[in-house]
Amino acid sequence: MIRSLRVRLMLAATLLAVLFMLALLPAMQGAFSLALKDAIEQRLASDVTTLISAAKVERGHLKMPVLLPDEQFDLPDSRLLGYIYDREGHLVWRSRATQDKPISYKPRYDGRGNEFASIRESDGEEFFVYDVEVKLLGGKSAAFSFVALQPMHEYNMTLAGLRENLYLGFGAALFVLLALLWIGLTWGLRALRRLSQELDQIETGARQSLSEQHPRELLRLTGSLNRLLQSEREQRARYRDSLDDLAHSLKTPLAVLQGVSESMAQRPAEREQAWVLQTQIERMNQQISYQLQRASLRKSGLVRHQVELLPVVESLCNTLDKVYRDKRVKVSYDIPPQSYVPIEQNALLELLGNLLENAYRLCLGEVRISLQYRPQGIDVCVEDDGPGVPADQRARILRRGERLDRQHPGQGIGLAVVNDIIESYDAQLTLDDSPLGGAVFRIHFLVD
Repeated sequence: MIRSLRVRLMLAATLLAVLFMLALLPAMQGAFSLALKDAIEQRLASDVTTLISAAKVERGHLKMPVLLPDEQFDLPDSRLLGYIYDREGHLVWRSRATQDKPISYKPRYDGRGNEFASIRESDGEEFFVYDVEVKLLGGKSAAFSFVALQPMHEYNMTLAGLRENLYLGFGAALFVLLALLWIGLTWGLRALRRLSQELDQIETGARQSLSEQHPRELLRLTGSLNRLLQSEREQRARYRDSLDDLAHSLKTPLAVLQGVSESMAQRPAEREQAWVLQTQIERMNQQISYQLQRASLRKSGLVRHQVELLPVVESLCNTLDKVYRDKRVKVSYDIPPQSYVPIEQNALLELLGNLLENAYRLCLGEVRISLQYRPQGIDVCVEDDGPGVPADQRARILRRGERLDRQHPGQGIGLAVVNDIIESYDAQLTLDDSPLGGAVFRIHFLVD
């Protein structure tokens, strides 16, 4: 399927131009053939008139001069042939050039005056014939048919040359026409290319809306897109504000409950109930955080983000180095410079933050982050030298609330958040064994 509008228009224009020229060629050839035949007829009529003016009748017999006014009849190798027949069809005179050219043509003296036609001889040679019936001296006994013939060989050669020239001329004209059409389409489609560039700038965040410097036919489209962009921004802003309000309204009751549980924990008789209450409060906090992150880190519809990976990874690792300073984790990067991933920065921070925190927590002492370019996209890998993840448990730990590590507190929602973010960006998360000895989390981003 051809996806380029310009190529489609060029193919359609080429097809129409070729069909038009194919239809025009026979018409032009026919018109030229008629014009050439008219010229030959006029030429032969003039030659016959020369014969008639030179003819005389003496005592009922035709007399022709030795040399005619038109020397073409007297040349032995002339292509112009002249004949005179009586009313019974008997040949009474022939020009010198006809001595070696027997012609089977026999005129019919039927009172039609003159006739222009073409004949084919038994040997395949074709001639144009112009036949004029004349009554010399007004006597019926002196009625003759004056006939001039011209071979059609030159006519056919002229038509063949014209056909060849037409093909060459039409081919050159088609090439020039297509070149002009390509230039015209390129100029005419600049508006769409400029619109595409502005959309690219919107996707990358370089501009907020489309300009109004577009052709009148595109203004309705650009206006609709601008309204859609504005509506999306306003909706996302309202969504964020609502989430902030929800988080604020829930934090206050939870803080009160946390204070109550701490007061209860000071009384030995209520210490067990206080522990249960604190556990549920912590679970509620984590669930609220998870739901807020899941809702706020969605990919926007029209804006396509690009974030440089290395600065984000270095920032997260610097923070985790301070948290796990006693562990002295060795971190290595295999990330080409100026490498970008198609995701919003906040989503990338949340995504890698969860993966790197797990890697730091579970590793023995080494973590590696790498980026690899694939034919269909980009792979970002987070590896560690920890215990790894059993093959039969890899699908389970991505579900919310599932955890393999029971030694550390938490509700097991970190990888669930990671999975939600990845799915919202049409990416893929896979788990495998790392060459370091632990697990490797591989995130595959599709790139257009």
